[in-house]
Amino acid sequence: MEEKKKKSIGFNIIKNDPTDGHGGFGVGALSLDNISPVFVDIQEEEAFVDIGAMHARSVVEKGIKFLPNKEDVPEAKPYWLVWVTIDRREEGPYYAGVTACEMTVNREIRRGYKSLPEHVNKMDKSMKRQIMVDHMDEKSKAILTNFLRSHDEGMWERAEEKLKNDLNA
Repeated sequence: MEEKKKKSIGFNIIKNDPTDGHGGFGVGALSLDNISPVFVDIQEEEAFVDIGAMHARSVVEKGIKFLPNKEDVPEAKPYWLVWVTIDRREEGPYYAGVTACEMTVNREIRRGYKSLPEHVNKMDKSMKRQIMVDHMDEKSKAILTNFLRSHDEGMWERAEEKLKNDLNA
């Protein structure tokens, strides 16, 4: 069975304002509507959005049993799952929170490595507008930078300097 590549077009842009009118439950809470999971496929040198990752059902994760020890998954393909939060200010939308988590997958043995607590923690930090990408390898930083810039140059320009510096862009 040939693996068909699904190209997702873009980011989850802010769909609704939780403070808009009704004033009920969730007012002032961080909304998941403005966070997008971006995979960096290091070997293929590409990045893509897969909303399925919000519930660990991305193309990368499907059919894989994840183990908590990297050593238990030999010859695994490396990925970064990057949580990208978009916010807006007067000048326009910008990349506000960007955090990267490591993940590896060996399709042959249907096993992978990821630290679920790290993924949840990094998603939370992204929603809280933090930048945590300086631990990525140089090649992956370049792939992510190109992806963010080509998706929306304006959002890249308006992003915090820390993001650009940490990605060595």
